[in-house]
Amino acid sequence: MDNEREFRFTKQDFDLLRRLVNEQTGITLSDHKQEMLYSRLSRRLRALNLDSFSNYYHLLKEEGGEELVHFINAVTTNLTAFFREPHHFSFLTQQLFPKLREEKHDTKRVRIWSAGCASGEEPYSIAIVVKEFFPHDWDIKILATDLDSSMIERGGRGVYEVERVSGISEERLSRWFRKGKGAQTGKVHISPELQEMVVFKQLNLMRPWPLQGPLDIIFCRNVVIYFDKETQRVLFDRFANLLKLDGFLFVGHSENLFQLTTRFQLQQQTIYKKII
Repeated sequence: MDNEREFRFTKQDFDLLRRLVNEQTGITLSDHKQEMLYSRLSRRLRALNLDSFSNYYHLLKEEGGEELVHFINAVTTNLTAFFREPHHFSFLTQQLFPKLREEKHDTKRVRIWSAGCASGEEPYSIAIVVKEFFPHDWDIKILATDLDSSMIERGGRGVYEVERVSGISEERLSRWFRKGKGAQTGKVHISPELQEMVVFKQLNLMRPWPLQGPLDIIFCRNVVIYFDKETQRVLFDRFANLLKLDGFLFVGHSENLFQLTTRFQLQQQTIYKKII
């Protein structure tokens, strides 16, 4: 197969690079991800005019820096959509938000973290339901973080192809999005009101978190599936440390906390409440 490829990619190359992926991000790449890694990193070899993955690996180890950022961006997966997993947003508006409005009627302060926000569709979806539910005088902030710096930049811009919002109701589109004109035709802009609520920051979940708790809600969906079980245990414990008692953690459709932590109680499918 290597004969058909632009670059030679041996099992040793793959093992060295996936070990580096794990060291830098905590993501564990299984054997069947070899083709994916080749496809994504071969673009970097072309951009750098390198002739082998071995040279690329040595460049990463010796120089790191900006290329390490490109490397991480290339291997992280950024699949997202507005209002993905709709039952989460129904739970927010029908159960959790009414509870928070009652509990916090004095402080009117709510803090939410979207961990693994990709290009911003998730935190902006949360911001929309927040704005539609809570009065204007509430102090509500959403921190949106991702490992991929290019995704953070895109999320901060708040500009999306019109196809990305095709599933959103006309009422919401007219209220929360602005149609692009001229060079921006075919695109939509998130309203400034929503952008003010969301703060985008690059963050590696495997590193120290510059966050101050307690938080009320954490969304970390379709992120921990890339980590091994021990890393998942550590992450869920760190999430619990940041959440207030009775705070909520939302995970992805293929994720669960079974036998990983005793600090959360399942409320509904993929929705957990901190109990310890």
